[in-house]
Amino acid sequence: MTLGERLAALHPGSSGRTRKQWLTGGRVRVNDRVVRRADVEIAAGDRVTLEAPPPPPFPSPLRLIHEDADVLVVNKPPGLLTIETERGNDRTAYRLLAAYVGGHGRARRGARPGPRLFIVHRLDRETSGVLVFAKSPKAKRGLQEQFEARTVERVYLGVVEGRPPATGVLEDRLRQDASLRVVPARDRRDRRGKAAITRYRVIEQRAESAFVELRLVTGRRGQIRAQLAALGHPIVGDEAYGSRRDPLRRLCLHATRLSFVHPDGRRVTFESPPPTSFARA
Repeated sequence: MTLGERLAALHPGSSGRTRKQWLTGGRVRVNDRVVRRADVEIAAGDRVTLEAPPPPPFPSPLRLIHEDADVLVVNKPPGLLTIETERGNDRTAYRLLAAYVGGHGRARRGARPGPRLFIVHRLDRETSGVLVFAKSPKAKRGLQEQFEARTVERVYLGVVEGRPPATGVLEDRLRQDASLRVVPARDRRDRRGKAAITRYRVIEQRAESAFVELRLVTGRRGQIRAQLAALGHPIVGDEAYGSRRDPLRRLCLHATRLSFVHPDGRRVTFESPPPTSFARA
């Protein structure tokens, strides 16, 4: 009997093309030795096994920072949505990583569905940096409770226009305007606005810009961009919020540090240095 005939007998529902892919992919073993040809003669007592498919490669352009059974932490590039909008978008960080995580599960357990991935927080499309996803409903609940309680440390680095005060606390009530852009409410009593607090300090003052560290107290959508623009110092490259300079052809904002209590009880910190190009902005 040939190996091809044995495979057909062992997996009667498989097609010839599928069995050929198993062989060329190095997934078929005869007595623990990889065999890639279907016409190899085998004895009745030879043990033929089919290995699980190899795990999928980590999706580009994301960069893996950390992965375990509970969380997945990545570095997101600018220009990539965290999750699709109402308009729909197949290429998002979530979709890329969900396929990766699910593929790893299938590789470990055969054809059964792989683990799921859950959104915990988001980064704007044009913001780069550290992003965490949960890999179970329990981990998701625990992490989201920390974000809501404001116990997660979220630190950003950015380049802003002009010469802002050396340190400050930005406090506003943010709302969406008619174009769905996030802006500070003119009246702090405006019930449509949600409280937003950001602490910042200037790390380096330059001729036309400043390199700043920003710490989120709250985590409203578009918070940093809206508050800095209202301060009169929009982020370099943020044309939507009034920036007049765009030397890097990108928004100069990067989520550099994320610290939270891991589902196993440890306080963990994940960091991503800002792009070296920020030095030229």
